[in-house]
Amino acid sequence: MKSFSLMRASLWIYLAIFFAYLLGPLVIMSVTAFNSPEFPRATPWECLTFEWFSALFQDERILNGIKNSILVGAGTVVLSVAMGLAGALMLTQIWPKLRATYYTIIIAPILIPGVVIGISTLVFWDRINRMVGLGADSFLSNGLFLTVIGQSTFIASYCMLVLVARLQRYDTALTEAALDLGATHAQAFRKVLLPFMKPAIASAAVLAFLASFENYNTTTFTFGEYPTLTIELAQKVRYGITPAISALAFIIVVLTVFAALFNEANIRRKELVATARKDATVEELESGKFRVPGFLSSNWAAVVLVVLACATVVVVGTATVYSPAQCIADVQEQKRIETELRIQELRQRRAEEAARKAAEEAEAAPKSQAAPSGNNSGFGGVFSPNALTGGDEEEESKAPVAEDSNNSGFGNVFAPSTLSGEGSGD
Repeated sequence: MKSFSLMRASLWIYLAIFFAYLLGPLVIMSVTAFNSPEFPRATPWECLTFEWFSALFQDERILNGIKNSILVGAGTVVLSVAMGLAGALMLTQIWPKLRATYYTIIIAPILIPGVVIGISTLVFWDRINRMVGLGADSFLSNGLFLTVIGQSTFIASYCMLVLVARLQRYDTALTEAALDLGATHAQAFRKVLLPFMKPAIASAAVLAFLASFENYNTTTFTFGEYPTLTIELAQKVRYGITPAISALAFIIVVLTVFAALFNEANIRRKELVATARKDATVEELESGKFRVPGFLSSNWAAVVLVVLACATVVVVGTATVYSPAQCIADVQEQKRIETELRIQELRQRRAEEAARKAAEEAEAAPKSQAAPSGNNSGFGGVFSPNALTGGDEEEESKAPVAEDSNNSGFGNVFAPSTLSGEGSGD
């Protein structure tokens, strides 16, 4: 019993760490969308503001990127789901010995880097454009066309995997029965197989749209004059980000949560209706009036969806009447006061350092004045002028002689009398 409790506690701790790692960055980014600083940050908290949502909806580049992403996503969904469904049908009908090879070929684009797919798409369709003889402004060089083609190359493989999983549970006897009853292959496909594949087709379409919406590696080589949202965001990040990007991320997260809750609530509603049909009487089934359990009381997803919708309405209503101008002004004034205090502290610190240096110089000045004057070079007076000339006394004793006999210091060799032949001979 103790080991079971320990295992259960460990499981809850693991789940908490996992979801904190998975959802923590999204929560922090969502919080930064409501903080007033111009750089996205959650702490320190300054003022509650909704101005970044307004800045987001006034950004023409972001809005243009969203529009292009929706257009590319719609085209990718149509092309990828169609190719994925065709590939799934072919996989179930192909010769069994070739099925493994065919499956490998279909899945190969998923393993190829998106950069390679983008470059190859651009080069291939440019060559086709030249072979056909079309100009540089033809639809084969259009950014939307190239992006849809490039993304569908590998997204179709994802769609095929989803559709194959559904198609494996299909009973081919239904199609054979329809053909035996006189239906054509097109009618059997449209009225028997396609209704069975609708849930998988819807799932594949959602997967294709999300994969197209967030794709960057392939799109960066093919977008041309139609940059998608991911391209615009990447270009904006190079020059500095603002909380407007956090506001966009918050909106995407909220829409995703709404879609997930709506889908879950719809699934649970269908389960409740199916359960009510089983418990209903024949009269209730014939009249179509059978009792279904309370939608909100038996469907937690619907309850959460209603609460989230009410919270969204409250937030939007608050944003229309709330103004953070006074709070922002108070924060700016507080920052100004803190800046002045820091400047004063810095000036005071510099003044103290200058006073300390002056005191040190004043202490060093008397020592330099107390040192012996003269030409003492610190080598015991060896290089002083008196030492080189033999001392003051010798100069005084030799000075009269030098004045009387014109002694030049070389034994009177260069004296005028010696050079002219005068001297002792005279």
